[in-house]
Amino acid sequence: MTGISMDVTCPHCNFSKSVDPAKVPDRPVKVTCPQCKQAFSFEKSQIAPAEPAAPAPETVPAPEKQMTCPACGLAQPAGASCQGCGVVYAKWDARQQAASQASAADTSGSELPLATLRQELQGSSLTDQPKAGFWIRFVGYAIDGAIVGVVQMLLGVLLGFILGALGGMSDEGQVAISVVSGLLSIAISLSYAVFFIGYCGQTPGKMVVRIKVIRTDGAELSYGRAFLREVVGKFLSGILLCIGYLMVAFDSQKQGLHDKIADTYVIKL
Repeated sequence: MTGISMDVTCPHCNFSKSVDPAKVPDRPVKVTCPQCKQAFSFEKSQIAPAEPAAPAPETVPAPEKQMTCPACGLAQPAGASCQGCGVVYAKWDARQQAASQASAADTSGSELPLATLRQELQGSSLTDQPKAGFWIRFVGYAIDGAIVGVVQMLLGVLLGFILGALGGMSDEGQVAISVVSGLLSIAISLSYAVFFIGYCGQTPGKMVVRIKVIRTDGAELSYGRAFLREVVGKFLSGILLCIGYLMVAFDSQKQGLHDKIADTYVIKL
């Protein structure tokens, strides 16, 4: 009977106590109740063993609730916003409802101008998106500068190899080669930025630090818009003692002069 207890109950006050049967002799036993102080006798054979307590059920933790982002499709724990693209679910639902209402209006013959509709659906939410500040953008620029620098260095090595293969050139020829090399380096730098920004809004450096260039009205970026920002806008930001770049640190929407010229934001992902 090891591990099984039995309950001894006082016949005077019904006070009950569990005892180990192994400690009770096989003969009548006289004891005194600790509660009413009355003496009584009992035999082990007359008392049924107490039912062992049922083991506590194992607590299985509830599985963490999962959900899929309606904007980017990333599966993740449930929350108020997406861990991948940063979209706020409540605002996303509001935009979808507005889009449904706009679609219903189009069906009934009432049309909204595209710019007005886009502003209604996306304008306020884009303003609320977390913007990339000066230093994180600087790190992205530094990474892009290193990549472009490697390409320009390889171009210089290639031109030097060509000159060596030709057995040298006159001073005028070397000057011409240097000018061509400089122009190619500038073209590579500008083409790099315009291509990636126009293609997906992110250069490799911006991909590393998880920031992206978008239009302030939510429209798709074009190569023309990318040229306006990366060539015209940044040229003006640079010649004004780089004040156009420093504006990022003080502007409420973290826009540099080139962002304001091209109507763009740089957001965190």
